[in-house]
Amino acid sequence: MSDEHKKFHIHDDDDCGCGHDHDHDHDDYVTLTLEDGTELECPIIEIFDIEPYSYIALLHPIDETALLYRFEDYEDGSIEITSIESDEEFEKVAEYMNQLMEEEE
Repeated sequence: MSDEHKKFHIHDDDDCGCGHDHDHDHDDYVTLTLEDGTELECPIIEIFDIEPYSYIALLHPIDETALLYRFEDYEDGSIEITSIESDEEFEKVAEYMNQLMEEEE
């Protein structure tokens, strides 16, 4: 995937489609369109804020890793995810996400 805005849509579904057994349910997922045109359905792990931005954590359905992006939810109901711009910002978001996951255990 490039660092450009990602093409996607969110689904609200009882079947997460992530292809593995787990202790939590995924009600919503995002379909990312990759550069080669293939689609990747990624369950939403969490949406959270670290000022001044909002972020979304998605579960990669094949290698079961978290994908972290900036997240924007507009008043008209549309949403947008974009790549995190810097290594420093990514580290801050990853650390916050790790803390959230530890709290859930």
